[in-house]
Amino acid sequence: MDVHSRDLRYFLAVAQERHVTRAAARLHVSQPALSKQLRALERQVGAVLLHRLPHGVELTPAGEALLPHARAVVERTDEAARDVAAAGLRLVVGLSTGVGRGLLPAVRSRLVHRDPPLDPRVRLVAWDDATAGLADGTADVAVAWAPVPGRVRTLELAREAVCAALPPGHPLAGRASVPFAALRDEPFLALPPEAGPLRASWLADAHRDGYPASVGAEVRSVEETHEALIDGRGVVLVAAGNADALARDGVTVVGVDDLPPCSLVLAWRADDRRPAVRAYVDACREVLASRS
Repeated sequence: MDVHSRDLRYFLAVAQERHVTRAAARLHVSQPALSKQLRALERQVGAVLLHRLPHGVELTPAGEALLPHARAVVERTDEAARDVAAAGLRLVVGLSTGVGRGLLPAVRSRLVHRDPPLDPRVRLVAWDDATAGLADGTADVAVAWAPVPGRVRTLELAREAVCAALPPGHPLAGRASVPFAALRDEPFLALPPEAGPLRASWLADAHRDGYPASVGAEVRSVEETHEALIDGRGVVLVAAGNADALARDGVTVVGVDDLPPCSLVLAWRADDRRPAVRAYVDACREVLASRS
């Protein structure tokens, strides 16, 4: 068998979620793409690994037999990646939903031409990890929305106005901006509870005068957020720079004129003093200074 570790990682995510759509959201791939890779994996191993059920999947005996081996391969691959990073030859940048505001290519360009070169690699992380990989060690630095929980240090990369994305036909659609009070009693789309203080931040809990938010749905990706908006399950706060990703198919975005701006930061563990991490932080500072 010539099986790639990526395919085993996909299989492992589906085995853990017992649901292809949830696994796809967690992996930040489309559901059709994930299903295609699973079928390719089944052809490679010569066995059916999953039974498709009306509301999820279950492992076949062949799938159960593959599961511990898939887990071992993925763990060894992650361990190897961490070892390489520790050697200073590579750095993993945790990233949520592709936000980078154009900084990352410029930072990488500076680092690959240094002596010795540093090769930063981007790893997309699901929204339920507000640390973007710092907490579990799968990322060395992270580009994430503040607040980032844990013992971390941060460098602000961008500060942006907060907007609200509204479902099609919403009565506030078409206005340039609204006060938060006009939205406060609406059902809101929320990050999963695992996101901790980041969930509270995007629900604007500090501006609700003690009244809890009504959560219409929990979302873990841009695609889930857009689908929930189309379904009319709630409104959602969003950074101004992310508005274009949602403003389609009848979804509209309005400014929220009395909420403080949100902050996109580079974060790293407070006790991480490796030269590679310091080099990445310094390169970010240099790029920001060159653009100011």
